[in-house]
Formats: sequence, structure tokens, C-alpha cells
Amino acid sequence: MSQEFAKTHDFLVGIDSDGCAFDTMELKHKECFIPCIIHHWNLKGVSKYAREAAEFVNLYSKSRGVNRFPALIEVFKLLQKRPEVVARGVKIDIPQEIVDWMTTETKLGNAALADFVEKTGDPVMKKTLEWSLDVNQTVDRIVGDGVPPFPMVRESLQKLQGKADVLVVSATPQAALEREWANQGLAPLVQTICGQEFGTKKQSLAFASQYPENHALMIGDAPGDYKAALANNALFFPINPGEEEASWKRFYEEGVDKFLGGEFAGDYQQALLDDFDAHLPIDPPWKTLD
Repeated sequence: MSQEFAKTHDFLVGIDSDGCAFDTMELKHKECFIPCIIHHWNLKGVSKYAREAAEFVNLYSKSRGVNRFPALIEVFKLLQKRPEVVARGVKIDIPQEIVDWMTTETKLGNAALADFVEKTGDPVMKKTLEWSLDVNQTVDRIVGDGVPPFPMVRESLQKLQGKADVLVVSATPQAALEREWANQGLAPLVQTICGQEFGTKKQSLAFASQYPENHALMIGDAPGDYKAALANNALFFPINPGEEEASWKRFYEEGVDKFLGGEFAGDYQQALLDDFDAHLPIDPPWKTLD
């Protein structure tokens, strides 16, 4: 399975992986990403607040699903504004080196970061790479390949067979994606897998341009998935955080048929989007400094 792609049907369905097809978001962030953030960025003195900030950024807000590097910066920004952190005298710095790198690099992954570190020797970026590599190693150790897809994911993909090209569109590293989809027996049900090395989700979903209007659909659990769909003139079916089973059941029972039957765009999609928007707030539940 690779990033090679050839149009074979009149419809395209893109699908996100973590938190959408697989119930891995909570596990990966709470047991892998967050402990590594606290360790590598010396946040032990405010670990409680670092955990709350990271969970809000990555799981429980409209930034859910964002790439790990901008997510890290957002965590630091929230901690700077947290009165309890300031009261403890813990200084939170925003690494400008990461910010500058993100403004010029389009493929925000470990490969690009490693190339940058090799060329520049920048100590902050070296630390960032060490953190990111540790995250991947921790995910491999703790998550492994034992997390099954949400109920009705497999059935939905089977229902699409012979009717639509199916594309995995994810910010997860390519090797991990291919392993997870293969080990759960889902790889034969998709045509192409595109991980973070391919580029942004917007770039991965660009194949939608090969299909007629309203014949491309993105399935995702985060606002970034919706933005990728909008950027490529694709429809969007949200998997609501916390209600994933119900969302997939709805997609299997009515979403697939409405999409293939030309009844998805308009009122049906708007009702889905309104419900999705209500699930993810903008502001954190705690007080912040002005």
C-alpha cells in the first residue's frame, strides 16, 4: 500500500484514521504524546495543567486533530495564560525556532525535521526532533497494533466496495498507518494510504479534483478534516467526538446511500455540520489571563 492512486470509480471517499476510523486518539494523546511533552519540555512542575492544555488542544476543541508541531505551540500558549502556571513561577517559552520552521515547511513530519536539524544543527529543533521521535516510539510500544476500528467502519468500507475509490487521508506517519490498516484487515478495503509524509490532508485529498461535483466525500473527526474537504470542493461527513459509534452507524445506514444517491449536499450535510460544530468549543473551560 502506498501513495499511488488511479481513479477507478465515479465516487471518492477520503477517510481519516486516528479518532475517526480507529479509537486511538485518547490512547495516543493521554498515554503517549502528553507524557512525552511533560518530560522533554520540563513541565513536571505544572504537569496537571500541561495535561489539561494538551487534552484540550488535541482532543476537546476545534483544534482537535491538528499536526503535532503546531499543537505543541498551542499548548505552550495556553500554559502561558494559565494563572495557576504563572503563580507557580514556571516560565513557559514559545520556541520561536519551531514557529519559524512551520512557516516555511509544508510537510510537518519527522523526516523534514530531521533534514532541517542535519543542515542547521539547531539545538531547539534537535530537542523537538528527540521529543517527536520519542512520541512515535511510545505510540509503537503502548498502542501497537491492537486497537480495532470503531464498529461499522469495516461494514461501511465493505458497502463502498465496487462503488467508490477509498483513500486514507491522515497526519499519522505513513509506516504506522500502513501497519495499523493491514493488521486490522482493512488495507484491502482502501485503494491508497496517505500519511504525513505525503503532505497536509488538503494535499492528500487533492485527488478529489478528478471527480464530478458532489462525487467526493471526506469522513473525519476534526475541523481540519472539514477544512481539507472544503479546500478540495468535497462533501464532509463528521464523526462526532464522543459519539463515534452512533456517527458510523448513521453513515452506514443512511450516509453512504445519500452520498451515492446524490442526496448528501445541502440540508442533510448542513445538519451534520451544525451538530459537529456543537461538539467542539473554541475556548478552554478554565480561566485565562488577558
